[in-house]
Amino acid sequence: MIKGFKEFILRGNVIDLAVAVVIGGAFTAVVNAIVASIINPLVSLFFVADAAGKFGPKITGLYGQEVTFPIGDLITAIISFLAVAIVVYFAFVMPMNIYKERRAKKNPVVEEAAQASETELLAEIRDLLQKQQRGA
Repeated sequence: MIKGFKEFILRGNVIDLAVAVVIGGAFTAVVNAIVASIINPLVSLFFVADAAGKFGPKITGLYGQEVTFPIGDLITAIISFLAVAIVVYFAFVMPMNIYKERRAKKNPVVEEAAQASETELLAEIRDLLQKQQRGA
């Protein structure tokens, strides 16, 4: 049981996933800081924040109350997602693909000769039998 667990942990995929989760968690703080200090002020240039600190277009409701559609939160979430996705791609996926390509060039995969189908084998046997009958 312990041997199987050790093989599972050392397989590589688990370690890659753990590194990605840790880096992603750490990078989230950086992205949130960028969004809070740069993106939110830019969006607030166009929309005024309400009492709760939400900014977005304000529409008067049926009963006269003002409703704010907090698109700032949506923009923040989209930018955060895109930033994390870009970093994960350029920091992990692209280098791993380059590594795999280089490794494949060093150790090319030797393709096995295609095995003959049953029909081809039967045709060969038939031809050999015909050849033997002519020679006898």
